[in-house]
Amino acid sequence: MQSTMRLSFLSLLTLGGSLATALPSTAPAMSLDSRQSSSSPASLFPQKFQWVSTPALVGPKPDSRKIAGIKDPSVVEIDGTYHVFASTAKEEGYNLVYFKFTDFNAANSSTFHYLDQAPLGTGYRAAPQVFWFEPHKLWYLIYQNGNAAYSTNPRIDDPKGWTAPKVFYPNGTPKIISDNIGNGYWVDMWVICDDKKCFLFSSDDNGQLYRSETSLARFPEGMTQPVIAMQARKEDLYEAACIYSLPDNKGYLMLVECIDKDGGRYFRSWTGTKIDGQWKELAASEENPFARWNNVRFEGNKVWSWSISHGELIRKGAKGLSQKLEIDPCDMRFMYQGLAPDADWSVYNALPWRLGMITLENPVC
Repeated sequence: MQSTMRLSFLSLLTLGGSLATALPSTAPAMSLDSRQSSSSPASLFPQKFQWVSTPALVGPKPDSRKIAGIKDPSVVEIDGTYHVFASTAKEEGYNLVYFKFTDFNAANSSTFHYLDQAPLGTGYRAAPQVFWFEPHKLWYLIYQNGNAAYSTNPRIDDPKGWTAPKVFYPNGTPKIISDNIGNGYWVDMWVICDDKKCFLFSSDDNGQLYRSETSLARFPEGMTQPVIAMQARKEDLYEAACIYSLPDNKGYLMLVECIDKDGGRYFRSWTGTKIDGQWKELAASEENPFARWNNVRFEGNKVWSWSISHGELIRKGAKGLSQKLEIDPCDMRFMYQGLAPDADWSVYNALPWRLGMITLENPVC
């Protein structure tokens, strides 16, 4: 069934210039999963992750935009073409960009399409997530604009086709977030669906991970008021959460960006059997992280970034592109934002972020 679905889905793609319009509150457990059961989600992953990183692959263009950094990539692969959505950052603020390429070594030569030229519009838009919502036969772009926002498009490669923003919370910031955010910021919205429901996650830079839900049939309408899905010290549960489904209904993988004792960024990880259930630590410490400088080997020993920051695992295939966001634990590549160790942090929006990619060297396959 899975192979048939993938063939049917990919047969709808036409990449000779475009894609067909018909394309397809719990607290975390604080002990590591024993991985004794071969049916557990954790059994699909190594006990200690080992990655190799590319050099910086993509940076701002020397154009009139005068962008300081490229951040927050969301990336899908369709028949060998990589489609990337990212934030553009400069001191004056943020917006979004789209580009595509077939060769990572040539990624920096890709044409940038600035999405403020689409009905998606100007103003603050950041931290995109892209997926194909199969019931609507539409691509959804999820992002922050002061609220949790979305735009849609029948074609992923039509940068002018994204609709004007709509929001998941028409009454503004939910009260539970206002009550807990402190000096943080409401950021990094993420949507994932199972067979019956769609869930919206977000962070507050203050140690809370929030979750809302609606039925698959009602999406994107009807999001409930958020609950706190996970809570910790803010440095240990900071932002940029992303959740993926695992093959053969084996559960889910959650990644969250954290801040280490030296101020660098890295990712902790958890697994679970339900999106709205209990999460168990996988690789979740500075000593045993999902991805941090101490388990990443840089090509040519040229360490260009001490931070493995906001990014996404590369998704492909019918379930990977769809709202289920399925990943292949045997082929894990993570596009991330990195930063030179000597970067000047005095103006956060003007930090010179660049995009790189890490590839898992020791998959359990």
